[in-house]
Amino acid sequence: MIGTMKAGDLVRLSRAASPQFVRPITVRVIRELTDRHTYHGWTWIEAYEVGPDGNARAKRELFVLREGIDLLPSGQTGQSTRRKPARARR
Repeated sequence: MIGTMKAGDLVRLSRAASPQFVRPITVRVIRELTDRHTYHGWTWIEAYEVGPDGNARAKRELFVLREGIDLLPSGQTGQSTRRKPARARR
């Protein structure tokens, strides 16, 4: 279970966080909306959805189950962007 989220946290949201995430997404937290009253274990977050390239795609407000949130290392977008190196010409 993740504690209080702070600005800049990178998290992966899957079906464990909410049924709405049939396809998992990665978001960068702007802030946790603690002034909204929710069910026990749930929270609202304001975040930017992050694309495979690490850039923000859309600003979103999300209702998620804390227990289902996966905190990622800050340099990881959760999706592989690694490509095979180009072959050198001779």
